[in-house]
Amino acid sequence: MYITISAQKLGGAYSQSAGDFVSYLEKENQGKSLMDKEYFFDQYEDKIHPYQVIKEIDENTSKLKLKEPKYYSITINPSKYELKHIHNNPEKLREFVREAMKEYADSFNREINGKPIGVDDIKYFAKIEQERTYKSNDIAIRENKPYSNQIAHLKNEMRKVERGEISGNIRQLENDIQKLVRDAPYKFQGQVIEPGMKKEGLQSHIHIIVSRKDASNSYSLSPGSKYKASEVEMHGKIIKRGFERDRFFQHSEKAFDKMFQYNRNYVESYTARKMLSKDPKQYFLSLRSLGVNEKKIAFKMIRETGLQLPVLHLPTSTAGIVFKQLKKIIEASIKASSIGY
Repeated sequence: MYITISAQKLGGAYSQSAGDFVSYLEKENQGKSLMDKEYFFDQYEDKIHPYQVIKEIDENTSKLKLKEPKYYSITINPSKYELKHIHNNPEKLREFVREAMKEYADSFNREINGKPIGVDDIKYFAKIEQERTYKSNDIAIRENKPYSNQIAHLKNEMRKVERGEISGNIRQLENDIQKLVRDAPYKFQGQVIEPGMKKEGLQSHIHIIVSRKDASNSYSLSPGSKYKASEVEMHGKIIKRGFERDRFFQHSEKAFDKMFQYNRNYVESYTARKMLSKDPKQYFLSLRSLGVNEKKIAFKMIRETGLQLPVLHLPTSTAGIVFKQLKKIIEASIKASSIGY
């Protein structure tokens, strides 16, 4: 599961309305009947209309400056393994989001009227989306790129031949293109996967728009605060401040596992992903220490998700040799077709 938090995106000044973002989140509803549309929801209601979301977010911006974000965007991206485990059930996804937003509120080191912030202090609206498209950083796009570039070049050559700008053999060019299509590593329904194409399989994810101000429109709550949970003295008073992102990510993950009895593999965990970026050597050692079955599943997940293992700059010592051998074992395991369950 990947969870991201980002501020309202714009240039030097922030838009005074959430209308554009809400319209963007309505893209999957275009052309659908009222029965088939996916509605926004919050902690208590399941069927909230877009105009209500815009109105409530836009009216909840008291005293915010022009260059301050009016809202934050949270995206929750369950893995295909997690979605399969809950049968891609939208009711369960809504149930989980509501639990995750409790963890979001609990991750603020703040008090309102002398009480810790609770989920009822947070004004948010969430929406489930079922589709995703391929982007330039996806492994399928990266590995298809040499083939896609050659195909584009040959198609351009064909057009030039057809216009009489150059001489050439159309049939030979078509055969060359067909061969590149056959050889490309990632295809869907006979087409080379390119940016913008819809992804196959389970792709459900959730977008959440969270007001910068609390539900009473009195207090500013920023999950983007540069301060971690701490206390500071201001005007002779001890003030709590900050937001613990690690806590939010980890506790949301644990909430999913507890709610749905999900047995999370090590490589799926936030702890593992963070370790991979900060201490690759320890990440590799942790993989090596997994049990046989969990290790097989871990390698399969790494291979299927296209996780890029970092290059280790290792000393020419006994420890360095061990790490190099470990990395070779892991890479070989990822590529091995026998890994499965």
